[in-house]
Amino acid sequence: MVAVSPSPAYAIATPVPLGTADSFAVLAGESVTNTGPTVITGDLGVSPGTAISGFPPGLVNGVQHSADAVALQAKSDLVVAYNNAAGQATDAALPPDAGGLTLVPGVYTASSTLGLTGTLTLDAEGDPNAVWVFQVGSGLTTASASRVNLINGAQPCNVFWQIGSSATLGTDSTFIGNILALTSISATTGATIEGRALARNGSVTLDNNRITRSTCSGGTTSGTTTGTTTGTTTGTTTGTTTGTTGGVLGGVLGGVLTGGTTGGTPGGSTTTGTTTGNTVGNTSGNIAGNTTGGGKGGVTGGHSGGHTGGGKGGGTGGHSGGHDGGYGDGRPGDHGPGHGEEHGGYGDKPEGAGHHEG
Repeated sequence: MVAVSPSPAYAIATPVPLGTADSFAVLAGESVTNTGPTVITGDLGVSPGTAISGFPPGLVNGVQHSADAVALQAKSDLVVAYNNAAGQATDAALPPDAGGLTLVPGVYTASSTLGLTGTLTLDAEGDPNAVWVFQVGSGLTTASASRVNLINGAQPCNVFWQIGSSATLGTDSTFIGNILALTSISATTGATIEGRALARNGSVTLDNNRITRSTCSGGTTSGTTTGTTTGTTTGTTTGTTTGTTGGVLGGVLGGVLTGGTTGGTPGGSTTTGTTTGNTVGNTSGNIAGNTTGGGKGGVTGGHSGGHTGGGKGGGTGGHSGGHDGGYGDGRPGDHGPGHGEEHGGYGDKPEGAGHHEG
């Protein structure tokens, strides 16, 4: 096995922008022809030609585009991608046959034809974003059972083959990368491609092949997004809701219960029943006042019962007259019996229109 590394002053290869051609597994300028049960995962298209044949028996797990606007745009983007790959500065020259080589990321050039016999290994050296660009001046031909092998994090989506004429893949060969051929691409019986077969001007010819459109993995982004969203949402919602309900609501309603029934005795805890407090406080105040006095007396009684204990108990019972209350500032039991016997009942305002003689 021979390892080839770029020269020390090499330029880093950059991903070739495919544009709308990215969704295609097979794209041709003239025609696409298939024989046998080929399976294509990704879109299939042709433009400006119109001929697509052999599907079925071939299967396309994607959309077929024959000389429509989508295929036209994809072909235009393929031209841009081809020129990008051809224009990147080279790092190292390749021998006539790349079989047996192990290549680190970079831009590699074959001045004329390039063969592949045996195995070509691409070593990412632990970098999942590593890129390889192969510039082949003329034709690419792979032997039967030849293969491209990826190691140490290399991804098929980051391998690009710019071919100056046509590419032919041998029987039962395993090829990896995006083929951008100026003329045509032919995959013989049983050949597989993990990448794309994109022919600018000629045809793509298939025979019982497997072509799978490659995509780069996105593990880092998914992990970060999920962790942040789950943690923030759960923590904020649970803490705020529980604290508000248990502390504020429980304390206020507890005060209503104790004030309404006992005339301001310190109370108002979260353990006192909410329903019982409202029912007893409001019912005792209203019934006692209305039943005993009637008329003006009824108003006085209602005020006495309601304002005992302060807070919402006072507001519920009435607004005129009572005699046994506290100062009622919304805090349960702040001014209990110590002030209720000396003052005529100060509701929500300490002095003013709320005070009446019985």
